[in-house]
Amino acid sequence: MKLTRAQFKEDFLAEIKTLYATDLSDTSALNQFIALGHLVRRYDGSNWKQTGDRYRQHDDKQVYYFSIEFLPGRLLKSNLLNLGLLDTVRQGLTELGLDFAAISAAEPDPGLGNGGLGRLAACYMDSMASLGIAGNGNGIRYRYGLFKQVFMDGYQVELPDDWLRNGNVWEIRRENKACLVRFGGNVWMQPQPDGSLKAISENTDDVWAVPYDVGMVGYHNDVTNTLRLWSAELPPSADNTTFSQARRDRIDDITKVLYPDDSNSEGQALRLRQEYFFSSAGVQSIIRHFGLHHQGVKELANKIAIHINDTHPTLVIPEMMRLLMDEHHCSWEVAWALTTQVMSYTNHTIMQEALETWPIEMFKGLLPRLYQIVAEIDRRYRVAKTPIFGEELVNRTAPLGNGQVRMAFLAVIGSHSVNGVAPLHTELLKEDVLRDLYQVYPERFNNKTNGIATRRWVQLANEPLANLIDSKIGSTWRQQPNELKTLTAYQHDAKFLKQLMAVKVQNKAALAAYIKQTLGIDIRTDAIFDVQIKRLHAYKRQLLHVFEIIREYLAIKDQPEAVEPARVHIFGAKAAPSYHYAKSIIKLINALADLVNHDPAIGDRLKVAFIPNYGVSLGELIIPAADVSEQISTASKEASGTSNMKLMANGAVSLATLDSANIDIIEAAGEANEYAFGLTAKAVYGYYQRGDYQAADFYNADPELKRILDTLIDGTIPGISTEGREIYDSLLKYNDEFFVLADYESYVQQQRQIAHDYEDQTQWQGKALANIAASGVFSADLAVARYSDDIWQVPHAKLGQ
Repeated sequence: MKLTRAQFKEDFLAEIKTLYATDLSDTSALNQFIALGHLVRRYDGSNWKQTGDRYRQHDDKQVYYFSIEFLPGRLLKSNLLNLGLLDTVRQGLTELGLDFAAISAAEPDPGLGNGGLGRLAACYMDSMASLGIAGNGNGIRYRYGLFKQVFMDGYQVELPDDWLRNGNVWEIRRENKACLVRFGGNVWMQPQPDGSLKAISENTDDVWAVPYDVGMVGYHNDVTNTLRLWSAELPPSADNTTFSQARRDRIDDITKVLYPDDSNSEGQALRLRQEYFFSSAGVQSIIRHFGLHHQGVKELANKIAIHINDTHPTLVIPEMMRLLMDEHHCSWEVAWALTTQVMSYTNHTIMQEALETWPIEMFKGLLPRLYQIVAEIDRRYRVAKTPIFGEELVNRTAPLGNGQVRMAFLAVIGSHSVNGVAPLHTELLKEDVLRDLYQVYPERFNNKTNGIATRRWVQLANEPLANLIDSKIGSTWRQQPNELKTLTAYQHDAKFLKQLMAVKVQNKAALAAYIKQTLGIDIRTDAIFDVQIKRLHAYKRQLLHVFEIIREYLAIKDQPEAVEPARVHIFGAKAAPSYHYAKSIIKLINALADLVNHDPAIGDRLKVAFIPNYGVSLGELIIPAADVSEQISTASKEASGTSNMKLMANGAVSLATLDSANIDIIEAAGEANEYAFGLTAKAVYGYYQRGDYQAADFYNADPELKRILDTLIDGTIPGISTEGREIYDSLLKYNDEFFVLADYESYVQQQRQIAHDYEDQTQWQGKALANIAASGVFSADLAVARYSDDIWQVPHAKLGQ
């Protein structure tokens, strides 16, 4: 939109006066952010309304993206960028004597996700709006984010993340679109005069689902889509005496926190309530909106696409069946045909424990009508498939089995498309995780490699880099990220590479200042910034990175006169509150950091920084400063990853296993520009099949590795007697579940090669540029376009037009 600085300043001062009845000089950065947020939303209001009107007038097919996580990050700068107002507003605020960076930092960072799953959902929302696709998000408005992570004596401590303390300037409460979600009670089928059966419920535990809508602003195209987040509240009738305090608390808990502790049955029941709550509310809302503009439901599959992002929203399948049969009087056959045509499913894991299951008795008690429907899906599946595939295979793949409701199986059976998120992951789904279901439905399986929104991860997070790219290839890449490939022409341009290095140093200085302020650690900006930022989990193998730090530390102690590039190892990661082993690794990293950072013999040659409370905003600070991107999960364990893509887009080289999208990244940027190491997925599966992996063999055969592991238990690292022994035993006594020791030698070889190559900065920046040039392949715009063409079948503007 067009806006002069003078008009903006006038509007902003008027907003301050309206909201706070005071002068600008008497407001805080938070006040200024809230006023600016209100103003930006007002600027975008006509786009948001006109977008919805246009979709309705054209009867566009609507995509509904269901995800239990959304990590949108701070929206102020993103919305300003996409509206074309970022420079105008920044300059206008400067002229008013205000600090735009401080105002931006006053915005809370919504912790509505745990990591890649939620960030992927947010990137896809950004891309759908920017491509002009009628895309809607559907999730939960958590009162508290995941948790605020602090370290006390090196241990992770979880504090409430009260991100809504001052409200959310971007949301609109739409109480007129609320709906009722029912739990528990009794359900029976009552015969009707026409011979049909009607589901009757009584004594249900009712919850009022109230939607809060957030505008998802498209890039320079006047499109604003909607992210709808649901809040659980007391029904309007709650003022009567039937609602005890316990019942009120039970309702409040549904949207209180993301991922409640499910290590006990009470926590599992709450998680199941959460999943049904937003699935039911979302589907009810979709059907209601569809009914306002269409007669009957026969056109449902032509106008609606519902996407299941991982297993958590799988209950949309039986819920759609319930609504079509119980409220729209469809036969089972018609309801099932419509449901499977509407639904598609992305699988995000090959870890068996992440393929959700629920005890049948718990499911039946909480969701009695849905259980009837799932049981009938199970019965019909068995009747149809047993004659073809045999009872044994059908027993292994049916929605009900071993006393459990199996959500991933239900998602496959109830969808018309099932995709993995990287070629290797998709093949492993076919060959291992969902092998039996692939035999039943081979035509449903396909791959859609993940992508990232370069608008946030380059244009916003790394403005110096974005401006440098503009100076060489123009700004077309900002709308067509694949144009970044033309940067390869400058891979040997010494002047440009020097400019690229200057950008990296500028970003390193910003991160170094934050680390100094937050952790009190002084770090060198000419050091190698070696970064691992992702959820703390054993299969992601932060331990392998820890062993490298110990190796470097011991090497300096042994040969203090040796000359190597200085290194800074940077971690950002949260461990699930109930994941004891992951929290022990956090303690180990912090204890090691305390040892290394305070050893005068080490000086500034080696530093370790574990930055607490990692999230989107911290990622925007860390990623542009990274030299090395640690993507070291055990081959076959990571589905795709997106931090690997964000880091490569900012010029970090990948130190990577042959896992997930790492393989695609190595291929896109060229093997010479990355550092691949370790077992292949085939080798990992070979160990599983033969049962001949012995971690102790690697320990005993490599004196360096033995010395490193012994530091966990011999007192070298103070303060970890319990955690060190636990980790040591997990690797040797319990045989190293994720093959950390098997990959140690090849990992160290590549770390040594990195140190050698970093000495030649021209060569190093050439590798960095190759990564930036190749990163456009992993644009979320391209990924979403593939979904639209192949799965959602949504008309959209082709990229480049």
